[in-house]
Amino acid sequence: MNIQISNNTDIPIYEQLKNEIIRSIMTGEIKPGDSLMSMRALAKELKISIITTKRAYQDLEQEGYVYSVVGKGTFVSEQNASIQKERVLLQIEKNIEELLKTAHQIGLPTEELIDMIHVIEEDTR
Repeated sequence: MNIQISNNTDIPIYEQLKNEIIRSIMTGEIKPGDSLMSMRALAKELKISIITTKRAYQDLEQEGYVYSVVGKGTFVSEQNASIQKERVLLQIEKNIEELLKTAHQIGLPTEELIDMIHVIEEDTR
């Protein structure tokens, strides 16, 4: 699992970690039934607090992406991938609606917003 964490963002590290694991699940990099690294091992590898990994794992479990077995570890849920993807798409739609509302409040035309998105996308590649 290739996890990218950045200190140059306002997104909390636990949220970045959670998003990276969701991305890995959605892309098939990790599959249903696969085990995740232990919280302690992942924290050590990423040089972050175990509390941070625990928070990310707890959120993932609450959202149904993973499940824990005491003494065995944390595993990717067998849940239908299309249901998980739909959940992510709904969140994206909510984020877009909020973005559009904010843009309209300051009179920013949709075309300029789309241009901004393209510029930012290029910078993140």
